Amino acid sequence: MFNIDPKIIKFIKAHHVLTIATTVDNKPYCANCFYAYMEKENILVFTSDRDTKHAKDFLANSHVAGSIVLETKIIGKIQGIQFNGIISEPADDLFKQAKQRYLKRFPVAVLMNTTFWIVEPSFIKMTDNRLGFGKKLIWTRSENKTNII
Repeated sequence: MFNIDPKIIKFIKAHHVLTIATTVDNKPYCANCFYAYMEKENILVFTSDRDTKHAKDFLANSHVAGSIVLETKIIGKIQGIQFNGIISEPADDLFKQAKQRYLKRFPVAVLMNTTFWIVEPSFIKMTDNRLGFGKKLIWTRSENKTNII
């Protein structure tokens, strides 16, 4: 079980677009993707064709960074997540679970011929100005706990 602050979980579940950032040969790139979250496994699921620039990048380097943000002009309501993790193609039972979770959230994707990918976060930082200006909740896989800074 992952010991992630419920505020982080709630935020991730409330949104549906992430930005995924890759780098290969010191050349960064990013893309926006619809995602579904598998809370029990702490995995983000998204789809993308294997021939996209970002998919080619994470096939060459599985270490990625990303973000999920709330757009607002009100400083006191700013919220967002930044993460690092490892990306891969799910297999076997995990593939079935990930596909089912994604299609439940985005049923139109059943019509697409695409590849399913998962990100296993190793680090999550949530900024939530509602907790006080500049407050951060930080979770790391290695410690499996959330710290407030």
